[in-house]
Amino acid sequence: MTGISKAFNGNKVLTDVEFSVKKGEIHALMGENGAGKSTLMKILTGIYTRDAGEIKVRGELVDFKNPKEAERDGIAVIHQELNILPDLTVAENLFLGNEKTFGKTGILKTKEMNREAKKILAELGLSIDVKTVTRELSVGKQQIIEIAKAMSSNAEVIIMDEPTAALTDREIETLFETIRALQATGVSFVYISHRMEEIFSICDRITILRDGNYVGVRDIQSTSFDEIVQLMVGRELGERFPERKAIIGDVKLEVKNLARNEHFNNVSFQLHKGEVLAIAGLMGAGRTEVVQSLFGYKKLSAGEILFDGKAVSIKTPLQAKKLGIGYVTEDRKSEGLITEFTVRENMSLSNLERVSAKGIIKHSNEQKLYSSMVQRLGVRTSGPEQAVKSLSGGNQQKVVIAKWLGIEPDVLILDEPTRGVDVGAKKEIYTIINELAERGVAILMISSELPEILGMADRVLVMHEGKLTANIKKEEMTQERIMHYATGGDKIAKN
Repeated sequence: MTGISKAFNGNKVLTDVEFSVKKGEIHALMGENGAGKSTLMKILTGIYTRDAGEIKVRGELVDFKNPKEAERDGIAVIHQELNILPDLTVAENLFLGNEKTFGKTGILKTKEMNREAKKILAELGLSIDVKTVTRELSVGKQQIIEIAKAMSSNAEVIIMDEPTAALTDREIETLFETIRALQATGVSFVYISHRMEEIFSICDRITILRDGNYVGVRDIQSTSFDEIVQLMVGRELGERFPERKAIIGDVKLEVKNLARNEHFNNVSFQLHKGEVLAIAGLMGAGRTEVVQSLFGYKKLSAGEILFDGKAVSIKTPLQAKKLGIGYVTEDRKSEGLITEFTVRENMSLSNLERVSAKGIIKHSNEQKLYSSMVQRLGVRTSGPEQAVKSLSGGNQQKVVIAKWLGIEPDVLILDEPTRGVDVGAKKEIYTIINELAERGVAILMISSELPEILGMADRVLVMHEGKLTANIKKEEMTQERIMHYATGGDKIAKN
């Protein structure tokens, strides 16, 4: 791709960008959210038309009109947002658009599709029942299905946009083994990720974009984390995690012997004012299920919740909100935002009482809320009426946080707060977390990124198969220790 330019409504998002991938290469594409990475890939695959520039595949000029044309020419895409149809089976999703039928009857060859789907998944080292309805799978397994779908199309170039965001370490290992095996056969990969450790582990070269401009390309072997960050953000980022000045106060929230059927049991811990308490564990350990129950989104089967020392009943999210609990969910697209709504409307969702008078929303109140949150969180928008779906991932995440900061929470639950967020926006979110903690907000944070836990948490609870296996103080935290307990070592938790 050379000289690629693109503008939307007069706003330039790409200017004279170049990008190339060699046969059998794993090539990283990096840049802050909003740098133009996804737009560039959408131009390559025919979702957007370019304003200028040319694209060559195998030396031949191409001009794909849609992703199907790109796929027929050997270019497959795995999008950051899942394109799974939840009510179809795993096999039906794998063959979506390429169904096997009896002639032109439209009747599916279900047995043949199931058999081939099982073979595809086996090659990825997976033993998922291909007859399972996809909505019953975890987000991580749904992502694996997306990857399998792209790999089953015999693509010569596979574009992966944040492919590991929802995967466990074991699933990431399986994915990397598969990528390397396909690379050895000559398959090329475009790898878009904000996880720097992954980039340096799997990629050969890296192209950096900044504010829609081509900054440069580097060989992984001859560059460093610091150089890449500087090229991405145009400035020295300094320490990845801002300094914590923790002033931990009294117990704000205490849970005793919480249980929810087969998901988790005997979970007890205390959360203090001004504390950042992390919950670590592998996918399926029960972390999200615990906080969903705390928020009244899922029903507890046993246990007691105390708020400021008093027993409380939380059976609905509304009850949790009235107590002063906010919850930034793991999946911002389907659970945190209404993507068709504006930034203003999304920020108002949890604050309808604040922006209303006698049950009628007052636009002036919404405007005040919007202005204060944009200033407080540094949300980059073109204005309150911008559709939230057109924001970068980092700014969408800030809108979800803003939605809950409006209620002035006493307890804020953050489930994967920086998933799919670039390195610059990550630090901004970390700063917000620190500022909230300094104000006395008690923060419960789930994270699958161990460096994030080590850099941000005052204490970490570790879960394994629905049980708390450790409660580790900051000075005793190491990645190795957390992983030891996350994989089931020493199943004794101390409060």
